[in-house]
Amino acid sequence: MAAGPSPSRRKNGAATAEQAAIVFDLKTQGLSYRAIEAITAAPDGPTGGQRIAASTVGELIHAEAARRVDPKVDEWRAIQIERLEGVLRDHRALRDAHWQRAMGSEDKGPEVAAALAVDRALNGMARVVEQESKVLGIHVTKIEAQVTEVTQQDLEMQEIIREAKAKVAAEEAALLRGEASE
Repeated sequence: MAAGPSPSRRKNGAATAEQAAIVFDLKTQGLSYRAIEAITAAPDGPTGGQRIAASTVGELIHAEAARRVDPKVDEWRAIQIERLEGVLRDHRALRDAHWQRAMGSEDKGPEVAAALAVDRALNGMARVVEQESKVLGIHVTKIEAQVTEVTQQDLEMQEIIREAKAKVAAEEAALLRGEASE
């Protein structure tokens, strides 16, 4: 028996590209992965009843976003950014509520533990957001710069040093050629 996938299990590139375009368009309408899965499973849906699993929907959307250069990619990115901002806002509010409750409690032990757990969850969420932002192409790069003010005297000193170095180099070259210096 031949190795590899059976002919009925092989992926059709054109069909996959068509599915990617369909789920991408549905996502730009604001639908969730689960909602897209349900719509594609419907017999009268855009895929003719061919269900696309939610996990596959995500993969197809990311592949389509990478492939497309069109305004819908910007729409998709805007939706993703809005979703990420909402998640962060909700988690920050939850963390703050837990900390306030912990600090106002008589028995601070359990409350502080809960607040710390939320804080750890937020740190994990921050890593997820960082990864998603890279996928979206919206990651931030930290740039450090050092500014040094250069005065007119500094420029004059640099010129004197350049001239001295040039003179020394010329004298060395003359010595190496065996010429006597004046």
